[in-house]
Amino acid sequence: MKARAAPWLVGVFVAAALTSALTAAVMAALFVWSGVYDISATRQHTQAVHSLLEKTMHRSVKRHAAQLTVPPLGAEAVLARGASCYVQKCALCHGGPGFAPSEIGRSMQPLPGPLVDASAKWTPAELYWITRNGIKMSGMPAWQHRMQDADLWAVVAFMQLLPRFTAADFRAATAAARADTPCAADVPGSAPWAPPDAERGRAATTQYACNACHRIPGVTGSDVAVGPPLAGFAARRLIAGAVNNDTEHLVRWIRDPQSVDPETTMPNLQVTDRDARDMAAYLMTLR
Repeated sequence: MKARAAPWLVGVFVAAALTSALTAAVMAALFVWSGVYDISATRQHTQAVHSLLEKTMHRSVKRHAAQLTVPPLGAEAVLARGASCYVQKCALCHGGPGFAPSEIGRSMQPLPGPLVDASAKWTPAELYWITRNGIKMSGMPAWQHRMQDADLWAVVAFMQLLPRFTAADFRAATAAARADTPCAADVPGSAPWAPPDAERGRAATTQYACNACHRIPGVTGSDVAVGPPLAGFAARRLIAGAVNNDTEHLVRWIRDPQSVDPETTMPNLQVTDRDARDMAAYLMTLR
């Protein structure tokens, strides 16, 4: 017959656990409130914190990329397109063989780092997932809002070549890149039409920095008041006090604010048509 713990002993253990949890919460709150942790970019995280965040990122990428199917990546045209897109979108922060990142890339914390050894650390599926979805709190954007899907894979294909490149190889591969067709998501006929997706639009508001100026329900951000809060947007009669609040006018406002109100301080964020329609779909859920 199994011995059973006395009820009072179970109560002691529960009380001890609750006390420990409460003590930890109070200490964490005091640590945050004290401001003692130096968040300046000139003071790095401790190695333990850095390693913990990096390991968490690695495990997340491997899990989310596990089911992706990798298309053929070795065609010469794919590699040439990847070289062009790499120079336009990646080299600014990551550099290349014999090619230094910009001062922005060199100064970011955490450091973007070179991609010369990326293919040794990540599978093509994982590199695609990172490039497409970005990494939160690292400065790495979700390029799915700026590039066609075929171009995302082309960049992955080009990264497979980087470990074998000399500086001369890299210069030769990217020599004509800036004169090539720009890497952009909004190329007519580049993607099949898709119905507006409100959830994708919610994510797009963060990729176009809408939450830098607006408080948006359902979107994480600071308590900002540069632009008006967007709660209840769908119930508003007018956009910018100028045009009716309907989908087509809203898409126009998102893509080209000055065409609706020439004096508005809202900038033109170069939002693609698809993203604008998805964002409009999300804003129209805010009642």
